[in-house]
Amino acid sequence: MNGNGAALAKRRGLGDRKVRVLGQKYTLSEMGAGYLLLIPSIIFLAFLFVYPVIRVIYLSLTNFNMATGVMDYVGLRNYEYLIGNDRFWKSLLNTCLYAAAKLAIDTSLALLLAVMLDSRIPFRRFLRSSYFAPVVVPVVASSLIWIWFYDPSVGPFNQILSWVGLPQLRWLYNESTSLMSILIFSIWKGLGYNIILFLAGLQSIQDSYLEAARVDGASEWSIFWRVKFPLLRPVTSFILMIGIINSFKVFTEVNVMMPKDLKSMIQLIVNYIYEQAFTNGRMGRASAAALMLFVIIFVLTMVQRMIGARKSLEID
Repeated sequence: MNGNGAALAKRRGLGDRKVRVLGQKYTLSEMGAGYLLLIPSIIFLAFLFVYPVIRVIYLSLTNFNMATGVMDYVGLRNYEYLIGNDRFWKSLLNTCLYAAAKLAIDTSLALLLAVMLDSRIPFRRFLRSSYFAPVVVPVVASSLIWIWFYDPSVGPFNQILSWVGLPQLRWLYNESTSLMSILIFSIWKGLGYNIILFLAGLQSIQDSYLEAARVDGASEWSIFWRVKFPLLRPVTSFILMIGIINSFKVFTEVNVMMPKDLKSMIQLIVNYIYEQAFTNGRMGRASAAALMLFVIIFVLTMVQRMIGARKSLEID
């Protein structure tokens, strides 16, 4: 065999050599082809996710003012400002209260309605096709409709309260009821998404489990709590995780529906970030607040996943 043939055979031998990656064996040629195909996706993700994150981290360490264009490195001074700022902590507290109430009411109500839709009730097909309608309606359009619903003088909600003999409320136009009004709208807007997830989980439960429980003499209530609900735990964990993320990043509802004089009083954390960035022009403070929000959501999500994984192990 001449020199060129020996070199070609050697390269082929190297290409056929297998390497173990994440428990699987691949040849060097397969790995090379895989990395080559991944390059466009890696570049796309780097520009879409990695660079913005690095940029936000850098901006959080500066006092970049969008109005003047001045950018000076200030270290952790923005974080010190946020830790000592009462409005930041008030907006964070409002967000935590909003998220806790929304998660508790939204998840419980979605589970209840999903169980009802999974059983034999009148107009079941119509209800299954209509409960998801609010989810597909744009937030701004539905917000404008609900502003009319909440109108203290001509809104239908106050008319209903008058018919049943209850005192009328100012809804969005009062500090004590404005956050509750936003919460009611948000629950209505996102309830259908959670219902469809719970309904899919209920319909994926094998009938043999339910029949075995009925043969043993279990009531429908016992079947739900001892069979259906434990099997729905992965779906519930996913709904809670998505709910935490969505509740802490709510913005449009407050920005569109809340009156201007109450936006600064009943403020959620994302609205505070928006105000610092685009109203006050303090992009550095806004970036620092956004990173703190990311850390809070990340920690809460990890805690929820750990609790869900521990309960799944207990069931197994």
